[in-house]
Amino acid sequence: MEVLLITGSTIDEGRLAKGGDKFTDDYTKECACCWISPADFVSLGSPDKVKVTSENGKHSIVVYTKCTDSVQPGQVFMPRAIWSNVVIDPDTLSTGSPLYKGAPVTIEPTEEEVLSAEDVVLKVYVRGE
Repeated sequence: MEVLLITGSTIDEGRLAKGGDKFTDDYTKECACCWISPADFVSLGSPDKVKVTSENGKHSIVVYTKCTDSVQPGQVFMPRAIWSNVVIDPDTLSTGSPLYKGAPVTIEPTEEEVLSAEDVVLKVYVRGE
């Protein structure tokens, strides 16, 4: 399913990040997630996890799902953290900031593992997987 990705801070993401808790299970549960509208969630088969893939298909990350009325059909929200940064285009278009709002991505149900923040660093950034 093609959707627009919106990212931003959440209260708990900020609390955990500022508290130095980025390698905890609580941080993973808060930030390694994709908020999906009820209509899109049902359309996907109500999955526990989705794979989010960048528009160019080069980068993907697996995250937990959260069904919520807080997002509109055709859009998803991910807390601004290492997981969402995997699929955000790093090009800043000369603004100094990547496109954190409205990035086209594809989401699909998956049974793959959700990586911890540490594993994202090691597997995605260090090894380039």
